[in-house]
Amino acid sequence: MKNKKLWGGRFTKETNEAANSFHSSISFDKRLYKQDIEGSKAHAEMLGKQGIISNDDANLIISTLEIIKSEIESGDVLLDEDAEDIHMNIEKLLIGKIGETGKRLHTARSRNDQVALDMRLYVVQQSDEIVSLLKKLMRVLISIATEHVETVMPGYTHMQKAQPITLAHHMLAYFEMFRRDCERLGDCRKRANISPLGSGALAGAPYPLDRKFVAAKLGFDDITRNSLDGVSDRDFCAEFIFCLSLIMTHLSRFCEEIILWATNEFGFIELDDSYSTGSSIMPQKKNPDMAELIRGKSGRVYGSLITILTVMKGLPLAYNKDMQEDKEAVFDAVDTVCACLSVFEGMISTTVFHKHVLEKGAEGGFTTATDAADWLVRKGVPFRDAHEIVGWLVLRAAKDHKTLSELTIEDYQTVSDIFDETIYEVVSPQASVEAKNVPGGTSGQSVRAAILEAAGFLLEN
Repeated sequence: MKNKKLWGGRFTKETNEAANSFHSSISFDKRLYKQDIEGSKAHAEMLGKQGIISNDDANLIISTLEIIKSEIESGDVLLDEDAEDIHMNIEKLLIGKIGETGKRLHTARSRNDQVALDMRLYVVQQSDEIVSLLKKLMRVLISIATEHVETVMPGYTHMQKAQPITLAHHMLAYFEMFRRDCERLGDCRKRANISPLGSGALAGAPYPLDRKFVAAKLGFDDITRNSLDGVSDRDFCAEFIFCLSLIMTHLSRFCEEIILWATNEFGFIELDDSYSTGSSIMPQKKNPDMAELIRGKSGRVYGSLITILTVMKGLPLAYNKDMQEDKEAVFDAVDTVCACLSVFEGMISTTVFHKHVLEKGAEGGFTTATDAADWLVRKGVPFRDAHEIVGWLVLRAAKDHKTLSELTIEDYQTVSDIFDETIYEVVSPQASVEAKNVPGGTSGQSVRAAILEAAGFLLEN
């Protein structure tokens, strides 16, 4: 008995049932139906324009593909596992509707360049969607920063209080991370937005194709320069998932801080009830589960990156079936990042920041010690000596359970007779923040300028 597959001409047996199911990708690549149909329409139009098939056939194929698209979206089509993938399913549906004419669509095309095309279209479109989600979150961060330009809080290194900053400055630090994520995706998009169609199975096509026409029709910037590379490249998938992995790194870091800030020990914030959960046994609990889940899901996206790198690392040119494994890795990474960005944006936009707790936190831990050392430097003391003097001062204050602002001038002068009353002008957290009046610093002037620049970036991009 002959094999009934569209490619089954040289086969005398049907595919083993278990092997057929194992080999089929329709369960997950069906989400590429839009990209596949758009690519097929552009290919058919080009075939007609070049006289490879008749214009009548090309027009019939294009109009029928539109019908198939509508039927898929309305749920009127049952996709067939036996047809293996979305490409063969759509071609089978096309042939079922228009017979011999439908069989002409695959002229001068292979599934190898077809699937590469679909994946490139998908990555480009999802890059744009994720950048849109990032910008929505970035607008929330600007809003929080604008409200809290003067809200002083402790900044940390090694999870130890270091120097006073403002909540606005802290939010803008994450804005910068997400800005770079947008820029990385934009750069990745340039390399993904190249059309491989016309590469054939691996060696090109013996027809007078107009590859640039198809590329322009689909919104690509250019065409691939080598047919072998065109069908076997998945660098753009790996780069794309790497960009998504860094987004998850930044979200995970932010979530770690939110989880800490929501504890009773910190008390910096309260998460909205709509983004929190309770305990099945402890009635007092309000758990930051959304933040914890986002933090945990970062590993899932990293796993997708390892998957694609591992799949590609040992493949000879050109196409190999291993490359079917690119899709689930890309799809899962996209789904995870989109869900995490959406939930995180809702969570942070509804979070209440406790200004008085943040400001009180900046007063502890001797966060203005460096300002005291800088005061001594301005009095002519070498910084290394100033560092040592203030170290003695902190030791004394710690023993007396006082802040630097609470020490008397006699306490200061016991450590060094250089100190005078003007030291109190620099050792408050507010004074420390305002002293950092450099671009990128914590002063109100610097932060307001940074907010304006950040808002301008979102308007221009």
